[in-house]
Amino acid sequence: MIRSCVSTVRAVGLACGILISLGALLYVASMPVSARAETCVGCHTRPKYKKEDASRLKECLRCHGAAGHPLKPAAGGWSIEGTAEAAADTSQPHKGFDGPERHPKPDLEGMVLIPAGEFLMGTDDRLRDEKPALTSYIGAFYIDKYEVTNRDYKEFVDATGHAPPDDWTGTDYPPGKGNHPVIYVSWYDADAYCRWRGKRLPREAEWEKAARGTDGRIYPWGDEWDLNKSNNPLRGHEGTMPVGSFEAGKSPYGLYDMSGNVWEWVDDEYLPHAGSDYVSPEFGSKYKILKGGSWWDCMFYGCGISAPTYNRSFFDPNTKNDSFGFRCAADAP
Repeated sequence: MIRSCVSTVRAVGLACGILISLGALLYVASMPVSARAETCVGCHTRPKYKKEDASRLKECLRCHGAAGHPLKPAAGGWSIEGTAEAAADTSQPHKGFDGPERHPKPDLEGMVLIPAGEFLMGTDDRLRDEKPALTSYIGAFYIDKYEVTNRDYKEFVDATGHAPPDDWTGTDYPPGKGNHPVIYVSWYDADAYCRWRGKRLPREAEWEKAARGTDGRIYPWGDEWDLNKSNNPLRGHEGTMPVGSFEAGKSPYGLYDMSGNVWEWVDDEYLPHAGSDYVSPEFGSKYKILKGGSWWDCMFYGCGISAPTYNRSFFDPNTKNDSFGFRCAADAP
């Protein structure tokens, strides 16, 4: 029988990695928030983490290299490329947006500068596609402090004639939702918006560094789960919340909603981490990665398992639903 977060607390650590059944999902969703938190504790317990790894970042760079790939010699020659390496490779061109009134350069207001340097990406303690924990060095970049809102996205729709999200009425977003994250956007929609702004989607490694900082933390706010620091399924809130609603849930760089509210599209295809020996038939160019979890994510992973900063989800880039959104990034001068 498929395990789920409604399993007994003795199943801590086992139920989290297994897809839950629809029946269990509906059962959990119908429970009071307090009872739901009690029964789902197994998905939110602190995983084992090697803190010494974070203190050995500089030492690890001798093997991993600036690109974060332990298998690639300095002279090149390896064809294997992981997400950390791709994120560090700023030579990869990004095509410009061809729509009208494209901003010639990004407006950095409302963006946060993430400094160049090393950070610990991934984890050795959980799902196979999150392994291994590795040191990655990436250059400085800017990233939006908040998720892109309906109000932001309307400027794009009005200026370009781009098709509005499915929950809008014509070119008008739902009443009272101007400061909520835009939803029902595909990867292509998110990519087009960011390019129109003179920006781009963040790469996975950039997103993860912005969310967890350089101390290898599990959640944007630290290592201990707290259901009151994000718009997550256990809170029982039916839908998105205004961006920036959780002051105590900010990342080390002051970014809001890096866990919960909406899943966020990033630029990368679904590939293994650098140095991983895990082979999945899903790897390749078919899927794009999303990070951060959302207000509603039980149906795919099990309640709360998407909350950690190193979590990875992957979907066809055409997918749109009421829990997918995004934020933009930009290269630093």
